[in-house]
Amino acid sequence: MKQNKFIVVEGLEGSGKTTACKIIKKILYLNNIKNVITVRQPGSTFISEKIRAIIKNDYKKEKLNKFSELFLIYSARFQLMENIIKPALIKGKWIISDRHNLSSIAYQGGGRGINISLIKILNTLINKISKPNLTVFLDVKPKIGLKRALLRSNFDRIEKQSKKFFFKVMKYYFKFLSSEKNKIIINANKNIKIVKKNIKSQLQNWIKNN
Repeated sequence: MKQNKFIVVEGLEGSGKTTACKIIKKILYLNNIKNVITVRQPGSTFISEKIRAIIKNDYKKEKLNKFSELFLIYSARFQLMENIIKPALIKGKWIISDRHNLSSIAYQGGGRGINISLIKILNTLINKISKPNLTVFLDVKPKIGLKRALLRSNFDRIEKQSKKFFFKVMKYYFKFLSSEKNKIIINANKNIKIVKKNIKSQLQNWIKNN
């Protein structure tokens, strides 16, 4: 069996990250890699899920400050890294994570306009615990992604942001994806069958060479 890896799935709302995580897990199983766990960010620990609820929900009594949002996300991420991801990797498990550091660069850096230098400091601390071996980016146009997200459920606090916000997010995604050495970019604007086929093809190739 190949050495265990830490795989991250990134993309806008409605890009199909949850589905992609399931597809990746299935492909790993077909390659006889069965010691796999899937997590989501923020979330996947007791405390991190509590933080997720604060980030996702609108509270009429108090508006969440953008810096508070940033530090809450990293608080949840540190909980997840230390309590689940790090121990799992030590035990030889494969990790599939729905979002990671790149999301914070795109959403809080690009969308919210927070200084990237601050986010990079936090990312450096996270990377000292463990760095992803592969980033799977689902490239979807904001208009298409948000339309899908609305069909799925009512918009949460993040999804309610303007289209201008999401265009800024995408701009930063691509700006910083260029520095990612190990990445797979999938055209997620197409129908699910084609997307699944492309994920399978590119991931199989990555597994073969890693």
